[in-house]
Amino acid sequence: MSDFDQSFSKIIGVEGGYSNNPDDPGGETMWGICKRDYPNLDIKNLTQDQAKSIYKSDYWDKVKGDLLPYPLNLFMFDAAVNQGVEAAIKCLQKTLNLAQDGILGVQTMKGAQSMRDDAIALYMADRAVRYTGTRNADKFLRGWMKRLFVITMGAK
Repeated sequence: MSDFDQSFSKIIGVEGGYSNNPDDPGGETMWGICKRDYPNLDIKNLTQDQAKSIYKSDYWDKVKGDLLPYPLNLFMFDAAVNQGVEAAIKCLQKTLNLAQDGILGVQTMKGAQSMRDDAIALYMADRAVRYTGTRNADKFLRGWMKRLFVITMGAK
């Protein structure tokens, strides 16, 4: 099983199915794909295979998941899906003490490819800190933190 397939399986497990919570900034959502980002999709009838295709092109590929070591690629992919591609990259750059431009350039990739477990754990801590300043944290923070722990525990 490829890293993408393994990571997709973990992410889809925490994303779940259909939701239309008025407090969720993404609005109507299925498999983590939201109407706000994909206004022309029939979200309610989105299949898991369609979601997988979107995840691959719009999230995994944009964080260069195939070029990153596991489990960092899983954590970056999860951040891209849940917090946005640019936020995932900026968080990585913060962890690496690099300029946070949101671009996976040579310096960022070199740093990411040499990260050890303690730095990867710091990336997840930086993600957690970022959640605390997110809109609607008062309603969703506990669930977002649970997500981080589930993803981290499932990375073995």
